[in-house]
Amino acid sequence: MLRILLVDNLMIRRYGNLRMGPGRKLMCGAIRNDWRLCEFSDRDMARLLAPVGIRALGGVITNRKLLLTAENFRPDVVLLGHCDYIKNETLFAIRRALPGVKIAHFNVDPIWQESTRRQISDRMESCDGLFVTTAGEDLRSWCNGRNVVAYMPNPSDPSMEHGDNSAKTDFVRDLFYAANPRKGDPRLDLLGALRPKIDGRLRADFFGIDTPSIWGAQYETVLATSKMSLNLNRKEGDKWYSSDRIAHLMGYGILTFQSAKNQMQRFFSDEETVYFDGPDDLAEKIMWYNAHDDARVRVAHAGRARYHALFNGARVLKFMVETLCGVDYSEPYEWAEEVYR
Repeated sequence: MLRILLVDNLMIRRYGNLRMGPGRKLMCGAIRNDWRLCEFSDRDMARLLAPVGIRALGGVITNRKLLLTAENFRPDVVLLGHCDYIKNETLFAIRRALPGVKIAHFNVDPIWQESTRRQISDRMESCDGLFVTTAGEDLRSWCNGRNVVAYMPNPSDPSMEHGDNSAKTDFVRDLFYAANPRKGDPRLDLLGALRPKIDGRLRADFFGIDTPSIWGAQYETVLATSKMSLNLNRKEGDKWYSSDRIAHLMGYGILTFQSAKNQMQRFFSDEETVYFDGPDDLAEKIMWYNAHDDARVRVAHAGRARYHALFNGARVLKFMVETLCGVDYSEPYEWAEEVYR
């Protein structure tokens, strides 16, 4: 039985106001694969262990406790999310204590962000594998001759994307979008051009823009009561890149509109999601599907089934482990061409 130590921000201090993050879906995937799992929430531990609230000291102690956790649990694989508190020296210490262990970092932020590139580069020497949710030749820049760098899809899980809106006809809203764009974000330009074309013609909510942002159970309620949604990225055009929002929307059976520039046509046809080119095309397609519910149901249902079949957390995690360990793949993965050594 494979033993996995997963280190990520598990948001214990949010007291249930959780995000549907990829790390938690990989945890679910480990359990669905019948693998032994140990979780370690670095940010929560750093605050919990901080003497008199000095978080920097809490971070030092957290690294010691992660090493102790690894020594006690003896994982075959250590998977780290963003984990800014965890130092590379601690990963080297884990490797000395457990010479056969494999260590990998997964990063779900877009690689055109300088902060993301620094984060990935920082793990090059300490990790055997790097997994990111943007594909393309740029991944080669993190290969050092000893590691593997690969694309990973945004995982879904049936315990989180559990609803199926393609089976519903009664909704609170016809369209929603949820994000936290800042001034200068190109998504605001697209929405600014779109909204005059649809305002007053259907029920729409834009959370984080003209209404407060939503999290946790409130976000899940919006998912469960929405017919259609927008999957917009701050930058469109990177190969196979999308924020993890795509898993929430398609996995929930919500008809999902996304830019034709993100190249997700490799995985999803226009019978499973709706691609658009610009605000005029987007507005026209939104209004058409709003008026043709049979077509909306058919596309949303097919998209939900396809997403869960291809990108469920158990399958994505299995790919990551097989890639990390350098073994033959147990099945053909549709994205396996994006593996660099």
